Amino acid sequence: MINNFDLENFGPLGKVVGKDLSSINLFIGANSSGKTFLLKAIYSAIKAHEESGRGDDKRDFSEFLSDKLYWTFQAEKLGDIVSKGAGKKLKLSMSLSDKSTLVYSLGQDTTKKVSPQHNNLSPRLANSVFLPPKEVLSLQNIILKSAIQEKTFGFDATYADLVLALKNPLQRGRNYNSFRESRTRLENMFAGRVEFDGNSDKWIYKRGNSKFSILTTAEGIKKIAILDTLLGNRFLTPESIIFIDEPESALHPTAITQLIDIIHILSQEGIQFFIASHSYYVIKKLLLIANKNNLAIPVFTGNSDGVWEQACLLDGMPDNEIINESIRLFEEEFSAESE
Repeated sequence: MINNFDLENFGPLGKVVGKDLSSINLFIGANSSGKTFLLKAIYSAIKAHEESGRGDDKRDFSEFLSDKLYWTFQAEKLGDIVSKGAGKKLKLSMSLSDKSTLVYSLGQDTTKKVSPQHNNLSPRLANSVFLPPKEVLSLQNIILKSAIQEKTFGFDATYADLVLALKNPLQRGRNYNSFRESRTRLENMFAGRVEFDGNSDKWIYKRGNSKFSILTTAEGIKKIAILDTLLGNRFLTPESIIFIDEPESALHPTAITQLIDIIHILSQEGIQFFIASHSYYVIKKLLLIANKNNLAIPVFTGNSDGVWEQACLLDGMPDNEIINESIRLFEEEFSAESE
């Protein structure tokens, strides 16, 4: 697992330090606080590390890292993702649970080449994946054409990586127990299954004996189907790392809590999660899981100055406007009903 990280002057992120990370880690904050930026910063580093040295590709890690940063943040030059201000320098350090570390930095004049100051990260065979708020199944061919074939800005590397992961065929045979349980729960949530139809080269939604176009299928179903597919095609394994941006998007409250339960099950198998959310339901459900299982879930809260603070859900709900506003609305409703 990723054990620690330290980011400085990374776009809207002034300073973010994460220590003693857990199997589930939560980033909360208002819109534009930098939650997605933070997810992508960590994802870019670990994904570049996983892709380097695989197969017959002889490029060194610095080339993978530079390429991943460029296509993830899609800036004209990498120096553009450094926080604004004279003399500021972007810095990132990250360590895994075996104490191996990565350290790199870049300045505002950096174009496309990043050379790490230190990198002895141990090899990873497992895959990381980034799940964005919107589903990608109905956009698969468009994303492949734009990002892979034409190499144009639009869909960033997180989308392209996800589409390529989804193209792996489903694997038959025995799967990990937690993966089987999770897939059953996921498919029960929408009473069917989403599959790729090789004949039409399109995704379809199957419910009983009926088949439906993915274009007419609900957003929430498609979103859940993405995780189901990655578990079924074995792209995800124990020791994978999953980054989820707004898991609550397109899901009703019951589905949100069911999804968080599945995330907890998968985390017990060894998968590590980084979740960015501004949903009270997500935060509250994770708090209940933390208390029930005595599980330390780090929670990071960002402010308008780009400085983030780390707390633990075992210590209770963090002081945050998302939570405060949710409680205020509840009390307002309760007060109205009492009158």
